[in-house]
Amino acid sequence: MPDIVIHALASAAYAGLAWHFWNTRWRTMIKDAPAGLAGWERAALLAALALHGWLLASDVLLASELRFGFAQALSMTLWLAVAIYWVESLFFPLDGFEPLILPLAALAAPLPAVFPGLASPGLAATIEFKLHLLLAMCAYSLFTIAILHAALTAFVERQLHRTRPAVAGEGGALLAGPLSRLPPLLTLERLLFRLIGAAFVFLTLTLATGFVFAETIFGRALRFDHKTLFAVLSWTTFAALLLGRYRYGWRGRTALRWTLTGFVLLILAYVGSRFVLEVVLGRS
Repeated sequence: MPDIVIHALASAAYAGLAWHFWNTRWRTMIKDAPAGLAGWERAALLAALALHGWLLASDVLLASELRFGFAQALSMTLWLAVAIYWVESLFFPLDGFEPLILPLAALAAPLPAVFPGLASPGLAATIEFKLHLLLAMCAYSLFTIAILHAALTAFVERQLHRTRPAVAGEGGALLAGPLSRLPPLLTLERLLFRLIGAAFVFLTLTLATGFVFAETIFGRALRFDHKTLFAVLSWTTFAALLLGRYRYGWRGRTALRWTLTGFVLLILAYVGSRFVLEVVLGRS
């Protein structure tokens, strides 16, 4: 079976599940929507993850030469993000989150087949590069989940303010449909900043390995180019957000704006620059 067809199947699986969850969780805010993931839904999502993961392993880990450009980075980021959501949903009811993340995974899954990237011989063999790559993808995926969490939290807060401003900090009992089964707003905010904190740790380790192992990973001393600049700016933005949360109790739209700013800077640091090099300039 052609490689592009298998990638399309993974994309179709995510898209089909996204459509299912939209119809059963969000569309017209159905009051009798199921709470949590049903057994078959969890199994179907796991099957889509398994197919997508196998494709990534074949494209990146088992390939004879390393091809890791913007397409592979986005695909792996969304695979990890869906996997983190799948595990997270075992402990917290996150009804309504699926239609936010699954369409993104459907878009990202076939990208490596469309944009295979340019070969980077020699890098895949180094343990330092694999460690740096793993840390970076964990940071990207956690920040992806965090930005979606921030958007969902801001939406819930807005709905609560519309319903009864005096109890905006209480749980989701006043919300309609599947949103009423989400954790309380304060719990959602704690989850959000736990995700941001964990992602920040991985981003810090990514930058640290890049600085320490630059010559082994990149074959040259670290240069302070645009990629490094955007990565450092992203790190600074998330550091400021966590400090603002600790010192001043930042939340809601403030947290969403800072999270979005840091995430955009992080995307520009690698994915954006690789897209320009591979697609626009045709270089590795």
